[in-house]
Amino acid sequence: MDESAGRILTDFLSELKFEKRVSPHTLSNYRRDIELLARFCRDKAILHWRDVQQSHIRSHIAQRHRQGIGSKSLQRELSAIRSFYRFQLKKGWIDNNPAQHVKAPKQARKLPKTLDVDQMVGLLDAGADSILELRDLAMFELFYSSGLRLGELAALNLDDLDLPDRALLVREGKGGKSRVLPVGSQAVKAVGQWLPHRQAMALKDVPALFVSARGTRLSPRSIQLRLVRWCRQKEITARIHPHMLRHSFASHLLESSQDLRAVQELLGHSSISTTQIYTHLDFQHLAEIYDKAHPRAKIKPK
Repeated sequence: MDESAGRILTDFLSELKFEKRVSPHTLSNYRRDIELLARFCRDKAILHWRDVQQSHIRSHIAQRHRQGIGSKSLQRELSAIRSFYRFQLKKGWIDNNPAQHVKAPKQARKLPKTLDVDQMVGLLDAGADSILELRDLAMFELFYSSGLRLGELAALNLDDLDLPDRALLVREGKGGKSRVLPVGSQAVKAVGQWLPHRQAMALKDVPALFVSARGTRLSPRSIQLRLVRWCRQKEITARIHPHMLRHSFASHLLESSQDLRAVQELLGHSSISTTQIYTHLDFQHLAEIYDKAHPRAKIKPK
């Protein structure tokens, strides 16, 4: 590109640094992202920023994607390019922003990691050897029994639990929505064994269902660390984090019931598209059911 292109980039970076006062890290990212575009333009014999078309931006991003650059990084690069062209528009040097409507490739959705039924049984049947482990087992049983989020479990109060009716109330789930969830018999048993100790340990006026040895509410981070400790103490080698219990709940329930809407309600998902990710985990199982149940699945072509 010609010398004026370099001066325009210098002016843009100066505005970011002195007027918008962006961090040195952000400034470095903007410089690199625009210089990558400039290199693309040189390879295409494009001399001026005003000569760059939407098709050029799209080709540049596609080339970066083929080089293995992830969706989030490409979104950041496009954001930098759009800002650079908005700067030029403001100065009156160009007539349009060629990056305005260009989108980065969608990031592949990662499937949640789950435990199979045997692994869950091994985790929950490992046995509690202390009062704190009785508490931990009650937490993990509730995780898996009711498909709770980590924050929801930590926020549970004693009054939110109804053991006779085998139910619990999530007062403020994601998006501030409440929901009532069933509690399985094993979780009822584990929580019932913990409650007498909780009464003795909890400080006055602490409503939390799960409290620390100091009598205060357990934080989400503490629950996470207790799960790590549980696995280490019980010689469970798999790397397990709290949401794997929620994911396993969803996967196992969907596998058994095939009722996507019910699983959506239990998980507290506002959109069924979020719940549908678990159908990918169970596709092989669903395919087997299809082969066995569909009247024309087994008909072989002549």
